[in-house]
Amino acid sequence: MHKIAVISDTHGRLREEVSEQAGTCDAILHAGDAGSMEIIQALKKIAPLYVVRGNIDGEWAAGIPEELYFTLYGFNFYMVHNRKHIKADISKTDIIIYGHSHKYKEEYAGNVLYLNPGSCGPGRFRHEVTMAVITLDEGAHKFYVKKKDCLHMQDTGTPEEGAPYKDMDRLVRTVIKDMESGKGIPGIARKNGIPEELAEKICRIYSTHNGIDVDGILNRLDIWNL
Repeated sequence: MHKIAVISDTHGRLREEVSEQAGTCDAILHAGDAGSMEIIQALKKIAPLYVVRGNIDGEWAAGIPEELYFTLYGFNFYMVHNRKHIKADISKTDIIIYGHSHKYKEEYAGNVLYLNPGSCGPGRFRHEVTMAVITLDEGAHKFYVKKKDCLHMQDTGTPEEGAPYKDMDRLVRTVIKDMESGKGIPGIARKNGIPEELAEKICRIYSTHNGIDVDGILNRLDIWNL
């Protein structure tokens, strides 16, 4: 049995949980948008690394391929950042790894697994923060995939900034109502149990975009957290 850590879209942030999980694995696959060479170097110190270049990876990533075909423990892998950019012959592939959308997905086409591990970098309010671990049974030529939630609660019990709150729509409406009633950022944050930075972001977006609705604010909060 061999365990493979599958991650994507770290966007310059390598979480402690990801490093710990990867440290239990025989190899790491990174499906692009690493965000910096420091992330690549840190991962290489943990386990053998297979990585492709993502759309945000700049000149520093010029030497990293856009697609990669390789074999691990008898299984054929193909990896690309954006699934739409698949170019290689994948007819003999067992597992296709991709990222880009920040959304975890497992999908089979015949015997081929298409796996997007989601994003395990900075939290985004509408997506989970995830990775995957693939267990390869070399003898039986079977594999098993397990989704991993990378978010954790701080010692204070307050959700980590960037974590998906239970009802963001209601939170945004409440923050706006509090702002319009004259409350300051510290008071809004305390009342709603959120970081002051998050309260400030919601108020700033609302006050600088005339006529914006809740969905528009949530979309822009995602942008804030890239």
